[in-house]
Amino acid sequence: MEAFARALESRKYADGRLLLAKDDGVALLTFNQPEKRNAISVAMWEAIGGVLDECREDHSVRVVILSGAGTKAFSAGADLSEFGGDREGAVPRREYEELTAAARAKLTAFPKPVIARIRGHCLGGGLAIAMHADIRIAAVDSRFGIPAARLGFVMGFDTVTRLVSLVGEAQARRLLYSAAQIDAMEAQRIGLVNRTVADEALSDAVVDLARTIADNAPLALAAAKL
Repeated sequence: MEAFARALESRKYADGRLLLAKDDGVALLTFNQPEKRNAISVAMWEAIGGVLDECREDHSVRVVILSGAGTKAFSAGADLSEFGGDREGAVPRREYEELTAAARAKLTAFPKPVIARIRGHCLGGGLAIAMHADIRIAAVDSRFGIPAARLGFVMGFDTVTRLVSLVGEAQARRLLYSAAQIDAMEAQRIGLVNRTVADEALSDAVVDLARTIADNAPLALAAAKL
């Protein structure tokens, strides 16, 4: 994926922490904060909706890939340094929850197919984003979890609903109550991801699928998604 991205010209959003590149029907949206395991900052959450709107209106875009920069994480979730407590400049938790819910709603309503390319940690808010994609392909070194219960947070209703729809009530309760992490093979077994591949094969598998989707009729794809 890095080679795919380097071959294209990326536009920068959120001070470069969110990147968008387009090529031959495929848009690549990259969470670009690898020093924080691609934790999603407030500015990134704010930018996601605008980037999705751009991809929605661009008729040359047939499919969107979501990815994390580097090899350590798709996204480890929220950038916890930016909200709560009494820190100067911190975002109140309710405001933060409304912001993240709005971004996820944009993703839910997005009319084109979305693929989450997952390598490394995919946790909390990062997993919430991945679950709102249409297809999730993960490298075997990936780890999944929802640490909200351990951190004293509550996941959004839309995220819990999506989790239940993917893995069923019993597995959703296990993930939410335990706050434990599972590996990629377990994630595939319970339906959290569609497919697992070798680490080095991940980018090719995702790009090949995206190209296949992009070659199909856009109205038929939109109707199928609807």
